[in-house]
Formats: sequence, C-alpha cells, structure tokens
Amino acid sequence: MAYAKEFFDLQIYFARKIAVLANLKLETALLDYTNFYVRLVGGRDFDPHHPRWMAYIAGLKDHPDLGAWTYHVYTQRPHLDRPDSVIATFGCFSYALGEPGQIRLHFHNDDHSLQGPLSDERMGLRLSELAALVAHVRAEQPSARQIAGVSWLYHLPAYKRLFPPPYTAHAMVASNRFRNMPLWGQFLNRHGGVRKSAAAAFLQRVDSQASADNPAQCFPLLPLATSAPVDVFHDFYQSQLATRF
Repeated sequence: MAYAKEFFDLQIYFARKIAVLANLKLETALLDYTNFYVRLVGGRDFDPHHPRWMAYIAGLKDHPDLGAWTYHVYTQRPHLDRPDSVIATFGCFSYALGEPGQIRLHFHNDDHSLQGPLSDERMGLRLSELAALVAHVRAEQPSARQIAGVSWLYHLPAYKRLFPPPYTAHAMVASNRFRNMPLWGQFLNRHGGVRKSAAAAFLQRVDSQASADNPAQCFPLLPLATSAPVDVFHDFYQSQLATRF
C-alpha cells in the first residue's frame, strides 16, 4: 500500500517544529523524528551516511517544496509493506525474530474487503490468521517462548480483542518511537490516506508545543509495548476457534 503525500507533509511539519525548538539542523530532525529513513532508504540502521539518505538530504537544497521532494523520492522506492526481517506472513499478520527467545508481531492491512480488517465481520479471519501464525512459531521457532508487539493499535478495542487478555492487560507506553510506524501509523486510514481528525488534533498540539521537552505529547496516541508467553496465545486461539466454528 502506498501512502499519501499528506502523510509525509505531517511529519515534515513536526520535524520543522522540533528543529526550531531543539536547535537542530532540519536534516537531523528528519532523521530522528520522522519515519522517512525507513520509507525512503529501507532498513532500520538509520545511517546518516547511507547514499540514498545523503542523496535525499542533498536534494533538500534544490527543492524549496520539501513535501514535494520527499514524496518524489518516496515514489521512486519500492513500497515495502513489511520489514525485510519478517520470517512468515499470515494474512494481515507477520512475525520477525526479536530478542533471544522472542518473536515480534507485526500487523499490516492486507484485507481488501469493504468491511475493514478489524470489523466484526472479519474478526474470525483475523483470529484464524493469528492461530496459524502461532502454530508456525511453535513448529518452526522452538526456542521462542514469548510473543511481543509494539503498536498504537493496542488502544483500540477492535484490535485488543484479537489477543489473549494477559497480553494486552499489561501494555505499557513505548517511548522514543519517532522513527517508527507504531507511532506514525495512527494517522493513516486503511487506504493509505491521512485520517483528518487525528491529523488535525496532532497539528494543533504541535503548534502549541513551546519547548523541546516531551515532544511525544503532540501525538493523540502513543505506541504500547506488550508481551506474553507463546503458550498463552496457543491456548487462547484454540479456545476461540473451537467456540466460533
């Protein structure tokens, strides 16, 4: 899924504000306070000397419309919906290896139905996808004892209900995620456009930000981090699917 230009404009607005408040070069703010490196370069090394990143930064001097230049660079790159570290994908869910003994869960809207990926009508399918993912982890990653995730989506009841209660009950705010989609994804709708109400609330908070202290308070929702044992997931989906089907 390709993202709208307005999604990049939103991040530029934030980066410019932070650059002024924190007395940073704009290129530093773009690297540390936006999702641009992942979108324009790929990977998560955040290397300011990467050739693709340096070419993007160099182009800023020749393009007064920063949003247009950023979006141009973005459209020249493959739109990778999932990190290249992903091991396996099951519908809207995938996983990658995390810390030793842990796998990391990812969500991406790969549901093209009219109802929406988190709708009541699609809940059974989402549960089946997660059950298949957990079965794959148990079979192919025997050393994995824990499933972990970080996302703004854990604020949503429609998303939380897809997981065992012990997993979501102890979710905690994940700080300093300015470079990552678990923070910025809250501004996107399922078609890649910008959610106007969320964006408006964000811009109002950015305008009100008077110092570089706690820039995370500009965001309506902060990403939550959580984890639980693989066996807790297995037992939950066995119970859910037995009840539903």
